[in-house]
Amino acid sequence: MLLAFSVAPSGQPAAGAVSASADGSVHDAVAEAVKIVRESGLPNQTDSMFTTIEGEWDEVFDVVKRATEAVGKYGSRVSLVIKADIRPGYAGEITGKVERLERAINEG
Repeated sequence: MLLAFSVAPSGQPAAGAVSASADGSVHDAVAEAVKIVRESGLPNQTDSMFTTIEGEWDEVFDVVKRATEAVGKYGSRVSLVIKADIRPGYAGEITGKVERLERAINEG
């Protein structure tokens, strides 16, 4: 499974909780989420909009849950967007799909 997700806090954090950046940026909260993804050991990539991870259903969703909980410390609400490509029997697709795309572009 490939799963792309974006997670961000919103609202005011609870009293005593971690506060957002003065400029309204959520990069500190997102950094905590990405650290959890990277420490999971699952193949992953982060770009300006999403973090994509590859693995089995339960392990991928466990990482997303932990990342979401970490971001929750920064606000009273959490926005979570998920898109998944569930293709049993395939692995290495986090890079394989892009490699096939680049080949198609270069051959065309």
